[in-house]
Amino acid sequence: MTTQFDLTDDQIAIQEMAQKFTADAITPFAAEWDEKHIFPRDTIRAAAELGFASIYVSEESGGIGLGRLEAALIMEAMAYGCPSTSAFISIHNMASWMIDTFGSQAVKDKYLPSLITMERMASYCLTEPSSGSDAAALKTRAVLDGDHYVVNGSKQFISGAGENEIYVTMVRTGEEGPKGISCLVIEKDMPGVSFGANERKLGWHSQPTRQVTFDNVRVPVGNRIGGEGEGFRFAMMGLDGGRLNIGACSLGGAQRCLDEAVKYTKDRQQFGRPIADFQNTQFVLADMATELEAARALLYLAAAKVTAGAPDKTKFAAMAKRFATDTGSSVVDRALQLHGGYGYLMDYPIERFWRDLRVHSILEGTNQVMRMIVGRELTRQ
Repeated sequence: MTTQFDLTDDQIAIQEMAQKFTADAITPFAAEWDEKHIFPRDTIRAAAELGFASIYVSEESGGIGLGRLEAALIMEAMAYGCPSTSAFISIHNMASWMIDTFGSQAVKDKYLPSLITMERMASYCLTEPSSGSDAAALKTRAVLDGDHYVVNGSKQFISGAGENEIYVTMVRTGEEGPKGISCLVIEKDMPGVSFGANERKLGWHSQPTRQVTFDNVRVPVGNRIGGEGEGFRFAMMGLDGGRLNIGACSLGGAQRCLDEAVKYTKDRQQFGRPIADFQNTQFVLADMATELEAARALLYLAAAKVTAGAPDKTKFAAMAKRFATDTGSSVVDRALQLHGGYGYLMDYPIERFWRDLRVHSILEGTNQVMRMIVGRELTRQ
């Protein structure tokens, strides 16, 4: 930011590029992707041509090396067209960043070139059937056997599972708790990797979600990211950025619905005049706009703190994720109400955003866990 409140010229250019890509390549097609459960692989790869698959992969590794605020601007812009597709690209970026930031040169050379172009796409595997919020209790185990780990276990709710080629996976290599967790890069075609049925979800229909099962999968030791026992630390650092991005997706989706509500209420006539003329409608729109701007300001501040490595970055990322996702869902819900019965129809985009944004308060750490993080930091001082 050039001042406390303004984006730089470069940030505005990035934002406008993402907005144009969304208007041309995402918004016109998102409803069909949702209705027919289409995974838009070609569109996602087109985003990679703009650098959106390697937003915070270093320039030395072939990425575009931007900060977390720039990433949030991109995710927010793409979510204006389709929050599901934007979130999928965010997850790929998290996995690529983890390899670039903590991986050896050999593992970077092995995977990053194809991830940057999205020739291969990546999933992030932390959640398990029996460990969601309590991520440190994960049970997927990797046992060292010569120059390989033998991996057994399963991961749940994995975006891109079955379609993606690369799985950045948290496994247990040591003691119980966070210190026994390591990170491995596992490939789709390794013997013993399998996938469950595509989950039947309320929203996020443009991306597949499946369980991933590992049955005596032999993974080279060279595919470990960082040292043994460092995986949980990497996971938590990755979630700081992931929380910002999912919050940004809520901002983008909510902004779209606010814009749609303004347009609809100007056109919709009741009692002989547009319903936008009624004071109640104006008050609702005013609150929606005000709360959305407040959430955006907090999220941009948190993004700057994560980029700078500020001591309170995790607290602010949790604050921003909780506030942006709750606000986003509330704004979309009010936009649907302003549309009346038409908002409930698939002919209008509001119901799709209502469904897509609902999961944002659950993933990347539930909003209850976000409150726990913030509360713990406050009482620790």
